Amino acid sequence: MSAELFGRIRDRLAGLHPGAEIGEPRALPGGHSGLTYSVAAGDDRYVVKAVPPGQRPVGRNDVLRQARVLAALAGSGVPVPGLICRDERQPAWFAMEFAPGEAVEPVLDEPAVPGATAGVRMLEIARVLRRLHAVDVRTPELGTPEPLDTADELERWSRTMHAVPEELRPGGEELLKRLADEVPAGALPPVLLHGDFRLGNVLCAGERATAVVDWEIWSLGDPRIDLGWFLLFADHRNFPRLGRAVPGLPSEAELLAAYADGGDDPPEMEWFRALGRMKMAAIMGHNLRRHREGKHHDPDQERLPPTIAAMIRTARDILG
Repeated sequence: MSAELFGRIRDRLAGLHPGAEIGEPRALPGGHSGLTYSVAAGDDRYVVKAVPPGQRPVGRNDVLRQARVLAALAGSGVPVPGLICRDERQPAWFAMEFAPGEAVEPVLDEPAVPGATAGVRMLEIARVLRRLHAVDVRTPELGTPEPLDTADELERWSRTMHAVPEELRPGGEELLKRLADEVPAGALPPVLLHGDFRLGNVLCAGERATAVVDWEIWSLGDPRIDLGWFLLFADHRNFPRLGRAVPGLPSEAELLAAYADGGDDPPEMEWFRALGRMKMAAIMGHNLRRHREGKHHDPDQERLPPTIAAMIRTARDILG
């Protein structure tokens, strides 16, 4: 963090905490958008996200867009870190509460959490997702983003898949054709989408969800887009060579029942479950391609081919 940027942050926090010592910023691990730091102000601790030096505030680097969704969700029943302040001068930044808890994807992340705890957490955040999808999208803080069309979502991820060499995505072309031929005709009313909703992006303390984080790709669109992605992470068998069995996790059907809260399951979920698998295959294939081309050296990417193949194969099986 530059001295100029930290000076702006320090001055703002000092104004909120007169007489308190403002600590030096400490980079936080994880995340792939903007700069993320922890900053102490007296006895309080905040997370600060800022546009990286020299970068345009667009896409994942548009931190003020992330601040808007936090402001929109305040008091909604969806647990999010409280927005403390924001500064629109470039490089822009905002500060939010430091929420307690851990974000662990049960079948993928280390250290593991007990299966019973992970199972309760998954059912808990299925209900959180329902509350998120019930938020009024006319909330002024959200602005007026154009709702994401399901066919456009498919087209966007199809481009990512097509950028992956064919030998890394066996059966991918057939899957893309099936998805394109069977796009559901009836879209559900647009809701607020997280875009990457899963336990790995929800802080939990014990069995309680304390904060949904990582809002870089939020949008408005069909709620089944979020659901199809979330359900992927309930079964380690979706991730050969990557996942591990976690006894006690709910099934996809149980997660859908928790989300529906006594109502009917959303219609045509099979297509959205297949879409989620195609997206995961495209992301992993993209990462593996970058590694093999020397653009981002990460030998761990060589573990991905069995999972990419499984995602494509099971997506085709789901479609029937």
